[in-house]
Amino acid sequence: MDLIEAINQRQSIRAFKPDPVPRPVLEEIIRISTRAPSSMNTQPWEIYVVGGDVLKNIGRECEEKVKAGTSPGPGLTAGYTGIYRERQVALAIQLFQAMGITREDRPKRMEWSLRGYRSFDSPVAIFVCYDKSLPSSAQFDLGAISQTIALVALKYGLGTCIQSQATSYPDVVRRYVSIPESKDINICLSIGYPDVKFPANSVVSKREPLENIVKWFGI
Repeated sequence: MDLIEAINQRQSIRAFKPDPVPRPVLEEIIRISTRAPSSMNTQPWEIYVVGGDVLKNIGRECEEKVKAGTSPGPGLTAGYTGIYRERQVALAIQLFQAMGITREDRPKRMEWSLRGYRSFDSPVAIFVCYDKSLPSSAQFDLGAISQTIALVALKYGLGTCIQSQATSYPDVVRRYVSIPESKDINICLSIGYPDVKFPANSVVSKREPLENIVKWFGI
């Protein structure tokens, strides 16, 4: 698979087979992905790879917090507006149609939401963090390595979902993974072998045409 093919084929996977991912494979993916660019080669990413009962316990406790109405951590409640909200809703419609979830079916909508807090029941979750002493621009670098992990994973038959739901209750993650308070738990990658029979995994999100997002000057 060449690079362009990988970029075009990458999609968010929201259901995985229970098969474990061998640690050497994960190590190889992350090792290659550390070639991702970063500002002035600061390499601000700190990576925590979690699986087994540890990941299940994190998911269980996060699910319990959602059901209890506990608010997520600071900075995780801001919503989207305007065109950004429209795109978010359009994707939700695609997913709900694939899953046969109607707008009125609150129990199924809730169960769908809870999947994200459980890292979509993936066998492995990769939490990407950075030191809080760094400027917010370091998040760009974390995005670069996250995208690189998602692309490299395809070479090994693995799917990913780059998502923030599993980081919604950082106190839970810190307790099980021993991430210090000095680190910002920025993003999570659910990773595993895709369950190709799961309806939502057939959804390919839409992209805006270039004329909607690109402005040209002097070219």
